[in-house]
Amino acid sequence: MTHLIRNPASDGEFIALVALTTSLVAMSIDTMLPALGTMASELGAAHANDRQLILSVFFAGMSVGQLLYGPLSDSTGRKPALYLGIALFMVGGATCALAHSLAWLLAGRAIAGFGAAGPRIVSVALVRDAHSGSSMARVMSFVQTVFILVPVLAPSIGQAVLTFTTWRAIFVGLVGVAVVNVTWLALRQAETLPAALRAPFSLRSIGYGCSETFRSRIALGYTLGSGFVFGGFISYLSMSQQVLQEQYRLGARFPLFFGLLASAIGAASFLNGKLVMRFGLRRLARTALLTNCTLCVCALLGTWALGGHPPLFAFVAFMLICFFCNGLLFGNFSARAMEPMGHVAGVASAVIGSISGALALAMGTLFGRAYDGTVLPLVAGFTTSALCALLVTEIAERGAQSVPEARSEAAFER
Repeated sequence: MTHLIRNPASDGEFIALVALTTSLVAMSIDTMLPALGTMASELGAAHANDRQLILSVFFAGMSVGQLLYGPLSDSTGRKPALYLGIALFMVGGATCALAHSLAWLLAGRAIAGFGAAGPRIVSVALVRDAHSGSSMARVMSFVQTVFILVPVLAPSIGQAVLTFTTWRAIFVGLVGVAVVNVTWLALRQAETLPAALRAPFSLRSIGYGCSETFRSRIALGYTLGSGFVFGGFISYLSMSQQVLQEQYRLGARFPLFFGLLASAIGAASFLNGKLVMRFGLRRLARTALLTNCTLCVCALLGTWALGGHPPLFAFVAFMLICFFCNGLLFGNFSARAMEPMGHVAGVASAVIGSISGALALAMGTLFGRAYDGTVLPLVAGFTTSALCALLVTEIAERGAQSVPEARSEAAFER
């Protein structure tokens, strides 16, 4: 049940604060993409693909952290959990800014990722506590709009920083943003979870959430599907700087092309709310996934025939359509995974995010490390992830017809 809070922040200020909090993750990834090669070179990376670890260890830390912050915020309140996460994020950022070896940089990134899981998980709980129904949907739509802008703009900001100073200033800037975030949170945001509604922290609750997720065919199938789809995206993030900036020789124009491709996901996310009401969640997700599979298989064959070096316009066209399809899958897959988990929604959300994140990291890292100066590993990664996602979701949907959770299927097939 939603409870009322006395909050000094207006609705507009609350939306801005939540948007900033949720954007810490995207800023921590996208602002440094133009600097990956420079960082790896200066810190003595042994292999050109070692630069990808700067992103991978951040995702690893975040995947583990998601299991902690949901139950912790239910136990201590939202603000203490946010303080802890942002504090660890700042410690990790400061470690990166001062790092003089790749090992120290990676350690800092792991800490920052573990900390960033807090803002990512708890900020949604803030909205859920203070709003419900159409009011919550309105707030989250505004937050999502701001969040979409970050991948479009952040690489350009990182490139601008490199023009005037060194890559270390990017981490200093991220710590500065976190300081502003936590100060704003402390001064203007009220605690949204009263003590009477808090639940004791328990590892048993996490274990129960895992058990319930694995027992539900729909939850497990779409959790794995989300992991596979996001795995393709992580492989792109890992290779994007090498592919666009070096292979296609875009240089300083890399942020522009990265932002263009990111806008396809934003457009899909924006349209999804209208499309899902018209076509239904299941039908829309399945159509987008089948389209993506067909596109990826054709692109893989074409890329192989061209020796891994398709023309830039063809590569960008493929990625735009692929990202648009993925933009329709991210939210819908998560919603479908959570649909049978209402009785353990808080813990299940953290478990689903952690499992799908770990799977995505494993798949994305596997294909990212295979980068060989061509886009073949990238296209192969997207193709494999799409086909695997189709396999597990089809198995989940067909198997669910024989169990009670299939009774809710009609709600998704309007």
